[in-house]
Amino acid sequence: MQINLISDTVTKPTQAMLAAMMSAKVGDDVFKADPTVNALEEKVAKMFGKEAALFFPSGTMANQTGIKLHTQPGDQLICDKYAHVYNYEGGGVSFNSGVSCKLIDGHRGMITAEQVEAAINPPDFYHSPLTSLVCIENTTNKGGGACWDIEELKKIKEVCKKHNLAYHLDGARLWNALVQKNENPLAYGELFDTISVCLSKGLGCPVGSVLVGSKELMDKALRIRKIFGGGMRQAGFLAAAGIYALDHHMERLAEDHKKAREIGEVLQNLSYIKSVEPIETNIIIFEIDENIMTGDVFVEKLKEHDVLIIGMGQGKLRIVTHLDYTNTMHEKLIKILKGL
Repeated sequence: MQINLISDTVTKPTQAMLAAMMSAKVGDDVFKADPTVNALEEKVAKMFGKEAALFFPSGTMANQTGIKLHTQPGDQLICDKYAHVYNYEGGGVSFNSGVSCKLIDGHRGMITAEQVEAAINPPDFYHSPLTSLVCIENTTNKGGGACWDIEELKKIKEVCKKHNLAYHLDGARLWNALVQKNENPLAYGELFDTISVCLSKGLGCPVGSVLVGSKELMDKALRIRKIFGGGMRQAGFLAAAGIYALDHHMERLAEDHKKAREIGEVLQNLSYIKSVEPIETNIIIFEIDENIMTGDVFVEKLKEHDVLIIGMGQGKLRIVTHLDYTNTMHEKLIKILKGL
């Protein structure tokens, strides 16, 4: 029995999800004629109180489209130094939009309104890039699945309004934050101009993300998606998985969070673990005591027991719980960790 905890993207569709996919009514979504894609887009837009939504093959493409919507070549966006749009999207910010990033040294991937305001370049000072966008990530991937305080997000919104900046949320794991903090997606829809949400992480879908915003912005996003090569034909088979997941897989995210906390508690009591970062959702980031063993050796030792995890660089390791990580696997992993 292999236990794959590299990411929450490794999940396979459940039998019920597969049944929903196979019975989907489909059409050609490039002509906006796929009824199931249209239904998914309407469903997600309504959840966030937005006028429209657009289905994408990946979260990276959805984020990159959001950035391109709000910027012009030569502009600059503000984000935390851990931001996914900066670290893990292949340099797409510069390649796709000709935009640079002003990186802020936040706390676990989260920044403050004061830091945002201080990072804005004077708009009349033409020697520096024009600041046009603030990008937020919730939960923070590199920050260990941390959830934002929505009050701070509201303060950043006020800064954006004051300086006429657009506001984009990379909500790849926003579902986890909503469940953990018992929040309403409508509250996020009120704050952000655009939000990307991922269906293929915690919700367990095989493919897909959704970008939400105003109808005007989504009409523009449709053209950008085409330019990026993101138009899909009978994509309703994939969209059906998204509809099923939103209806059946949201509340169970709390189980992933519980298992993650239990793993963290075990790690904290092991002699070879140097530190474990605070755990709020389904991501555990920790460091090995290099005087006892290296991170690479630890990863290999787990691999010998058919447990897969991932290194994040700088001595940090990551475990991510998910839909396919069963109670049996959980008990086995804890036994393995204690026995190493």
